Amino acid sequence: MSIELSVLAWGCVLGVVQIFVAAQLARRQYGLDWALSSREATLPPPTPVVGRMKRAQANFFETFPIAAAAILIVEAGGLNSFWTAAGAILWLAARLLYLPVYAMGITGWRSLLFASSIVGIGLMLWPALAGSFSWAW
Repeated sequence: MSIELSVLAWGCVLGVVQIFVAAQLARRQYGLDWALSSREATLPPPTPVVGRMKRAQANFFETFPIAAAAILIVEAGGLNSFWTAAGAILWLAARLLYLPVYAMGITGWRSLLFASSIVGIGLMLWPALAGSFSWAW
C-alpha cells in the first residue's frame, strides 16, 4: 500500500479519535444522563477545553474530505511521488499535532499547524492540477 493510502487510513483513525475525545469530554462536563438523552436540554456553555475539542473536531472534518479526495486522485491517477507522500505525511502530522495544541489553547501554533495541513493538501494536489493544464496548451 502506498504512503498516501496509509496516511488516509491513519487519518480515518484520527477522525474516530477526535469524535471520541470530544464526546468523552462533553460527557464528563454534562453527565451521563445528558450523554444518553436526545440532547435537547438547554445546557450551560462548554468549558474551554470541551469547546476547543468540539471546534478541533469540526475543523478536522472540514479538511479531511479534501485530503481524502487529494489522496484518491493521486492514487487513481498514478501520480504518487516523493512530494505527494511528503504532502500526505505533512497533512497527517499537522492534524495530529493540531489536537493537543488546540486543547492547550496555543493559538499561534494552532494556526501554523492548520496552514501546514493545507500546504500538505496542496503538495498532494499539485501533480493533478499541473497535469490538468497540459491538455489546454
